[in-house]
Amino acid sequence: MASETRPLSPHLQVYRWQLTSVLSILHRAAGLALAAGTILLIWWLVAAAIGPGAYAGIRDFLGSWIGLLLLFGWSLTLYYHLCNGIRHLFWDTAHGLELPQVYAGGWTVLAATAALTAMSWIIGLIHWSA
Repeated sequence: MASETRPLSPHLQVYRWQLTSVLSILHRAAGLALAAGTILLIWWLVAAAIGPGAYAGIRDFLGSWIGLLLLFGWSLTLYYHLCNGIRHLFWDTAHGLELPQVYAGGWTVLAATAALTAMSWIIGLIHWSA
């Protein structure tokens, strides 16, 4: 019994990335980022419950460039995970499963993520500066 030589799977260096695989990986990464970002939310809630001194500390941190960057990343991942989750729910009804529709849905998820994130931050900045 001689074993046949089987071809190896393509390595990541030669694999051509596709929108569908990238969005799938990003969906999982967004779920992890949301879980990690929830620690920041809990910190904010605990500080608010402790009192004005603790709340002022978290407010100062969130107002810093790193705090704003973390909040921006968290809101971006929240909207991406939401939009892509809605797309998955749509797929569960056996709609949008043809390849052109899958790609159109993927680009729609990215556009909706960008629009919702930008809208939230623009409204937040207008409200904050008023």
